[in-house]
Amino acid sequence: MRIAVSSDMDEPVARLLLAELERRGHEVVPYGALREGDDPRWAVCSEAAAREVAAGTAEQAVVCCWTGTGASIAANKVRGVRAALCTDAYTADGARRWNDANVLALGLRLTSGPLLTEILDAWFAAEGGQDAEDRANVAHVARIER
Repeated sequence: MRIAVSSDMDEPVARLLLAELERRGHEVVPYGALREGDDPRWAVCSEAAAREVAAGTAEQAVVCCWTGTGASIAANKVRGVRAALCTDAYTADGARRWNDANVLALGLRLTSGPLLTEILDAWFAAEGGQDAEDRANVAHVARIER
């Protein structure tokens, strides 16, 4: 899977994220502080990664900033993106199942290596649910964007 990854800071957990995604066999496209010469501002690099998903050039994205909040806000401004700020595996699973999230937002401050692994395990194990109510909610969100 091709995954766009952005971070506004070159922190150890951001580098671990890149390595872990590559270890899992994904093609990683870095943005922000993770790519030399790129604009590291959270709004700019999160938008760039999210646009890859919206354009279909990446299946998913992971956007990071110190708290994860700014990265998720910026990504969610891109039409067709459903970014979820996940602080644990249960939230990552629910974001995929119930919200059909296609962008994972992470906070660099509180995400440890073991927690990152748990979040990624849950994120990649889950898929968008087929429950009628969940699908109706995702469809409603798409209508809000229009």
